[in-house]
Amino acid sequence: MLSTLVIVTIAFALLFDFLNGFHDAANSIATIVSTRVLKPHWAVLWAASFNFIAFLFFHLSVANTIGTGLIDPSIVNVNFILAALIGAITWNITTWYFGMPSSSSHALVGGLLGTAIAKAGFAPLKFAGISKVLAFIVISPLLGFVFGLLLMFIIAKIFFHFTPHRIDLWFRKLQFISSALISLGHGGNDAQKTMGVIAILLFSTGALGPHFYVPLWVIISCNFVMALGTLFGGWRIVKTMGMKITKLKPVSGFCAEASAAATLFIATAFGIPVSTTHTITGSIVGVGSLNGHGAVRWGVARSIVWAWLLTIPAAGIVSAGVWWVMSRLGGT
Repeated sequence: MLSTLVIVTIAFALLFDFLNGFHDAANSIATIVSTRVLKPHWAVLWAASFNFIAFLFFHLSVANTIGTGLIDPSIVNVNFILAALIGAITWNITTWYFGMPSSSSHALVGGLLGTAIAKAGFAPLKFAGISKVLAFIVISPLLGFVFGLLLMFIIAKIFFHFTPHRIDLWFRKLQFISSALISLGHGGNDAQKTMGVIAILLFSTGALGPHFYVPLWVIISCNFVMALGTLFGGWRIVKTMGMKITKLKPVSGFCAEASAAATLFIATAFGIPVSTTHTITGSIVGVGSLNGHGAVRWGVARSIVWAWLLTIPAAGIVSAGVWWVMSRLGGT
């Protein structure tokens, strides 16, 4: 029987999951909305559907990394997870309010690391897992950039002699596929982070027995709640991602989405929790840069990068503060 505090903490985890979908809806729909292939309400419904079914396509490698690959599970308890979630949620709401596409994933990682350091110093940190997460802050947008640039270049060569109207017609249809793929990648990587948090919470309370695993009800709940968050959409960030970085057409929207999806699939296969936001931003910049340096609004891109760099330490500081307050009130 789960205690009231454990149930409340699971509710906070699902709230984070909802905000992840809400905050990151732009990753899945910004390009297809900005190219006017789909109206916003149909785009979020399309993306949410593929968010939900993503668990059918991916192993739970990312959930295992979040649950056991970043910090020593022996220091985890209910207050620990609650503090980490409050830090991540606070940063997500703050960046959503200002329309900045920061990373929900890194907010959660920052929350976990900040709480761990506040509670037990650096000893519980698993630097092998942490180094992968930190490396992919650079690698995932870089891969998105390179894939987007190459795919756009190849398609430009193949379709060089086709009329713009014909190209537009074909890629308006193909964007349905690329949007579905990035929504699958988003659901496959991001929902697993909440699964990992809930699973390690249950494991720390003895609810899972002697072995760590992710229960089926946790898997379905996390994908469903993330899909629900996507359905409501974070429109402030959609505007930044789809319209402010560079001007997109159906062909460039397809290339950006397909490139980001490929990067997410690779990262998820290796169990690396990456930022969907970083990945699609890199892809959009890569696609836009093929039209020349002036085609990308670099000022907007720089402000996004600053949000990326601040996410882990900012969420970590908030989480550490929350844990400190809870410990002084009698928690451990």
